Amino acid sequence: MRRTTLAATGLAVVAVLALSGCKSGNEEADAAKTTAPSAQPSQSAQQPGASTAPSASASAPAAGGSGATATAGQKFALGEQAQFPFTSGSTKGTITLAVTAIEKGQPADLAPFKLGDKVKGMVPYYIRYQVKNVGTTDLSFASVGHIKGHLGDDSEAQELTVIGKFEKCPNNSLPKGFTNGQVMSGCAVALAPSAETKVASAEYWGDPFTLGKGLVWK
Repeated sequence: MRRTTLAATGLAVVAVLALSGCKSGNEEADAAKTTAPSAQPSQSAQQPGASTAPSASASAPAAGGSGATATAGQKFALGEQAQFPFTSGSTKGTITLAVTAIEKGQPADLAPFKLGDKVKGMVPYYIRYQVKNVGTTDLSFASVGHIKGHLGDDSEAQELTVIGKFEKCPNNSLPKGFTNGQVMSGCAVALAPSAETKVASAEYWGDPFTLGKGLVWK
């Protein structure tokens, strides 16, 4: 099985719709990047120092965070922190991550991406999360991606990768000066296939984890 990526350009943002398949590991993200048309702006074209407005659901400190390293397949309640070694390219450190909310959006939210029938009937869900640097490495401009949604039957929700400014679900790289103790809120978009289905959980599957064996919040 394979993953197919479909791309469309809106007025201010670019969205890449990834149809879930069976490819696992970080190869999925690489495949999405290489199949996107070259005319589209890449993630590196974003303003690396742009600030990320905290979501309302992330205003309170996340619970948990005992300092123990999370293990593959571990499950957490929404708002509970998971601590693990973090890698983004050549940058390595230690972070805590907490999915703080999975919020239902409206089909009309997808209109700016001009994806047409590719997202007909689909409903966006906004996976809001909070990242804290608990290590000694400066994680400036690193990217915390590899967060996807799962439906109620534990199957993968389709991903919508947004490159650019999307007010309903801001997701920038970590800001300059993201050193020990710094906290940032972010958001990922998952798509339910219909209004009768919902995105019920979220998984982080970035290094050192793999898809299907990551950290799950529900």
